[in-house]
Amino acid sequence: MNVTLRTMGLFMVLMLLFTGIGYVLGGVFMEGNWILGAALFLGLAAIMNVISYFLSAKIVLWSYRAKIVSEAEAPRLHKLVRGICLKADLPMPRIAIVPTQNPNAFATGRNKKNAVVAATEGIMVLLSDDELEGVLAHEMAHVKNRDILIMSVAATIAGAIAFASRMVLWNSLFGRRGNGNMILLLVVAVTAPIAAMLIQLAISRNREYKADREGALMIQRPLALARALEKLEKGNMRKPMQRGSPATSSLFIVNPFRGGGMMISLFMTHPPMDVRIKRLRELADETGFIG
Repeated sequence: MNVTLRTMGLFMVLMLLFTGIGYVLGGVFMEGNWILGAALFLGLAAIMNVISYFLSAKIVLWSYRAKIVSEAEAPRLHKLVRGICLKADLPMPRIAIVPTQNPNAFATGRNKKNAVVAATEGIMVLLSDDELEGVLAHEMAHVKNRDILIMSVAATIAGAIAFASRMVLWNSLFGRRGNGNMILLLVVAVTAPIAAMLIQLAISRNREYKADREGALMIQRPLALARALEKLEKGNMRKPMQRGSPATSSLFIVNPFRGGGMMISLFMTHPPMDVRIKRLRELADETGFIG
């Protein structure tokens, strides 16, 4: 419950940040009509949320060229996911394959009945059945907890904030505004996307830790998921994703666009991999599940 409340609180801050950009733009570009600017951006945020709710799965699948596959086309994936669903008492999601050698997986959709679990071609080559089952259980934990909806909407709002901030930046650099307004616009243009990213990352990290734990408990093999994460971390550094938007990176089990290495942990879309693996090993010791 605490994690859920914290996530919803961070999500509300993200919404307020987007509305705040509208407030500033209303004051500068609408002859001081700050409230109208805020109202317009609040309405825009509501529209984006509705679109995300109904179309997020289609948008994400389209952006990565993912193809929904039947059991005859992908028997291994269907078998593993069906087994997880039986253990966790969850409805069977649709299964998709992403045509890339980047080893990864994600889940999307608005609820359990409309979920899609996608795996890349690369992950199916890299992982054993036990390890792949751990990854798929992690994704089904996201489905169970409705993380797929929260993170899809958060990614949409964060992406909109980044786009609006770029517009503000160009207007502040090339528009004819007073010095005071220009400074204000520059501050908003620089700080708003950074704040949005940090909030989105905080939401993502909270959900990843929880999905690691619940997914490992679903299959009673925390170490299988730990081994998979180790392989995926190295695999993503060798073969980063070449298609798609970094705004959706939080949907994947491992950041597909950058590996670990020199990246400052504050700006990582996922929790530090060594911490995730450590927690899974501690869970194995705690429960006695050693598979």
